[in-house]
Amino acid sequence: MNTISQDTLQHQWETVCEKVRLASKDTVLNRWLNQVEPSIQKDGSVCLSVPTRFMHEWMKEKEYDEVICSLWKDENPFIQNVSLKIKSHNIPVDVESNSSIEENVMSSEGASFNSTVEIENTYLDPHFTFENYVVGKSNEFAFAAAKHIADSEEITFNPLYLHSSVGLGKTHLMHAIASHIKKTNGHRRVLYLSAEKFMYQFVRALRNDETVSFRDLFRSVDVLMIDDIQFICGKKATQEEFFHTFNALIDQGKQIVLSSDSSPLELKGIEDRLKTRMAQGLVVDIYPTTYEMRIGILQTKAALLNVTVPQDVIEFLAEKITTNVRELEGALKRIVASTQLLGMPITLDNTKSLLRDLLHTYEKELSISDIQKTVADYYTVRLTDLKSTRKDRKIARPRQIAMYLSKTLTTKSLPEIGAAFGRDHTTIIHAVRTIEEKLLSDAQLAEDVKSLKRNLNG
Repeated sequence: MNTISQDTLQHQWETVCEKVRLASKDTVLNRWLNQVEPSIQKDGSVCLSVPTRFMHEWMKEKEYDEVICSLWKDENPFIQNVSLKIKSHNIPVDVESNSSIEENVMSSEGASFNSTVEIENTYLDPHFTFENYVVGKSNEFAFAAAKHIADSEEITFNPLYLHSSVGLGKTHLMHAIASHIKKTNGHRRVLYLSAEKFMYQFVRALRNDETVSFRDLFRSVDVLMIDDIQFICGKKATQEEFFHTFNALIDQGKQIVLSSDSSPLELKGIEDRLKTRMAQGLVVDIYPTTYEMRIGILQTKAALLNVTVPQDVIEFLAEKITTNVRELEGALKRIVASTQLLGMPITLDNTKSLLRDLLHTYEKELSISDIQKTVADYYTVRLTDLKSTRKDRKIARPRQIAMYLSKTLTTKSLPEIGAAFGRDHTTIIHAVRTIEEKLLSDAQLAEDVKSLKRNLNG
């Protein structure tokens, strides 16, 4: 056996690897085999050098060294034993990292895995509390679920999976849960971090051959909270580690809370088995805010900033910035800071001037068909009726309102608006004047038009 060449040994190893891949459906093993280096030992033995302690223990636990030995004996009867050892510290080539993470890992050479303190001291925004979270129809379910987890040690649903578009309050709820538990149930060990941070810590642990410490840290908590889990999409090695961490915590009856920009089953680049695990608990969608919620958010933020903001400014911002709470709050901060620095009062005109660039991005070109559909839905009439010749009041008034809104909210000419309703331009002029006059005396009509404008702007 000592006389076998390294080339022959490598050739035999490649043949054995193919047999292992055919015999095992374990994708992790199949991927990691490319990183194993065989070397010749005495007495009919081969030593396989693996890159990390985690891989060494994992293969031993699953008895893959014995499986490989058996298959190698078929290839070479002189092989009597296969042993495993950990080779020098190197990041496995399959571990994914973007450039910034790779730079951080490479600069940490020789550093010990001292992540417990680092992660447990993750900054939690003191303003992201349950008390400062504005609750409405779009997020009341998510708020109730988050509050339940923060208040109770009983595992009712696991994991809690919050998802929404950017800037709708997921991170606020995550911080609120962690802060509340730390404040009221100090004995519960909570880890909150982003998925990017989880990946960085995992890569660093591999880099320093400290995956055992990494696993001990993440699998010994009472509540694990990971924000923006979509970051691990396409990152196979990180997904593999998170999958085992997830299962270990579930088996121990520990709580997991995740957030993402989409539901588990809609995530692309995530293994199906992990999607299924994440979807097995309570999946909660946070919907876009309503006008009333945006008013409440601005009032709450103004109170935290200790400033008085005129109601017309608050209503203007709530009507114009509809998709992103983060940008809504940012706009208010910008107004407050600018007016304080420039010594100007907070007025509607100053607000429009200061936010001119931001508001431009939120302007959208309404179409007449958008207005017709919105008015028809609001008054519960058929869209075809608005374009018909029917003159009964139930149809005539919504039709006039739709014409008025088409004239005031679009740049279309009177003939163009008339054509959209099957009328001539004189009918449009009459409708606009009628609505303008009635708005001065009919409070209900004024409220209806205001609500329609909000719907069209949102």
